Amino acid sequence: MNKKGFSDQSSEADNKVEDESKPKKGLAKILAEKKFTYTLPGKRQINIFAFVVLGLNLFFVVGILLFLNNEAFHDFVFNVGR
Repeated sequence: MNKKGFSDQSSEADNKVEDESKPKKGLAKILAEKKFTYTLPGKRQINIFAFVVLGLNLFFVVGILLFLNNEAFHDFVFNVGR
């Protein structure tokens, strides 16, 4: 008995990519050759990245608060956005 959508002739071998003889290009070639290794970032790099992300988020929140509470800044944003 066949399940709906499957034929009698399907098998595990048919599921493989048929064009394996074609040479890989670009990123697929690099990944297949495994010529690079990934190393986890060090503690210093993590701290620098976290500082940048938190700093930009703080800058964004201050900008939103100024936009909502300061009429001059609100007008400045609308005039620059034109």
